[in-house]
Amino acid sequence: MKKVYVTGSRGMLGGALVPIFSEHYEVRGTDLPDTDIRSADDIREDILNFAPDIVIHLASLTDVDGCELDPKQADISNRIGTENVAKACLECDAVMGYVSTGMIYNGLKPHPYIEYDSPAPISVYGRTKFEGELAIRSLLKRYYIFNTCWIFGGGVSDKKFVARIIDMARNNRSIRIVDDKFGSPTYTVDLASRIMRLISDQVPFGRYHCVNSGYANRYEEAREIIKAAGITGCKVLPVPSSEFPLPAARPRMEGMSNYAMSLLGMERMRDWRTALNEYVTTELLSG
Repeated sequence: MKKVYVTGSRGMLGGALVPIFSEHYEVRGTDLPDTDIRSADDIREDILNFAPDIVIHLASLTDVDGCELDPKQADISNRIGTENVAKACLECDAVMGYVSTGMIYNGLKPHPYIEYDSPAPISVYGRTKFEGELAIRSLLKRYYIFNTCWIFGGGVSDKKFVARIIDMARNNRSIRIVDDKFGSPTYTVDLASRIMRLISDQVPFGRYHCVNSGYANRYEEAREIIKAAGITGCKVLPVPSSEFPLPAARPRMEGMSNYAMSLLGMERMRDWRTALNEYVTTELLSG
């Protein structure tokens, strides 16, 4: 049985990915405080001791505004940490899979991005994630970069966007949600399953956009969340993002398309609405 090493295994995506991979691989999941990707010696020793065939690198500093306010820490976690993992992969001859973001793009495109569009990040988070990609590409020949965005998953206690919208809708007659930023909402379970399939099928190395099909703005997503949760009596009001100023710039368009997968004859990931409805009704509310 092949061995898979997963960084950031206790995060929202890791919580979905580790069980899915464990059905087919021997998996070692690590996270802070046990193993720190920011320490080259620490991560090298742990990876080499396990001797994996595949390393899935999820660990990163994902607080977009926190990255903007502390670019040094963002660089250490997202660029240097990724480089440390890549160097260990090189030493033990492991395939590396890196989960990156749609924020590597500047958002000026009117339609969802494909894998052949040029990155041009407009935030510290986007820049450091892209620099992590560049570090991998400079060190390794056998790697996958999986770009995703607006992921949802986990339980109510995670207090992510979906759970927050449900809580707000239950306790307010109206809520104001931004309608001028677009992305591809993506279910962690679908994302983890597609990552495993791409790796297991040994598709050509390179970049793959792994998002549920379609795109929406946050206002549209919020309406779908409230509908799936069966909440009535709360009106969702569309507002511009200028009403909620934030430290880090967000791309207007962060949505992506499963274009590279389609070139391989692989079906696109299911529609985001279908995935969202399943998550809300069978995982979030039932939990």
